[in-house]
Amino acid sequence: MEDTVVTREGLVRLREELERLTTVERRRIAERLEHAAAGGANRAENGDYADAREQQLLLERRIARLDQKLRGARLVEPQPGNGRVDVGERVHVRDLVSGDRLELELVGTLETDPDAGRISVVSPLGKAIVGLRRGQVVDVETPLGRRRFEVLEVEPPPQAA
Repeated sequence: MEDTVVTREGLVRLREELERLTTVERRRIAERLEHAAAGGANRAENGDYADAREQQLLLERRIARLDQKLRGARLVEPQPGNGRVDVGERVHVRDLVSGDRLELELVGTLETDPDAGRISVVSPLGKAIVGLRRGQVVDVETPLGRRRFEVLEVEPPPQAA
């Protein structure tokens, strides 16, 4: 099984998702199945029942995959105060080609959410900036072509309460 790094915050989010899938979503689909079966129609010809069964199979696959990934996940903690970009830290960078400023959180592959600014440590930009310090510049091959990024700031993650 592949060892995957995950931040403490990401591990909490993923465990909460697994809990929601195994309780709320399973219950919702079980209710759909019960309702569809109560119609009395032949299950083989009951479209609602067949659809709910398909949803149930997809949910169970999703639960099994997430559970397997969590079992292979390795918790990583950033090294606070070292000034270097590390997994779990927020990083402010400037794209020196476009001038755009980005605020990113470097996370493991299970936690990636580009819309929320969480990029994987194995993404082209993630790999390129790990270990860099404020003021350092790196060239990165991206889907938009070769880009040049400057690290503007490295923020440690918020401390767990």
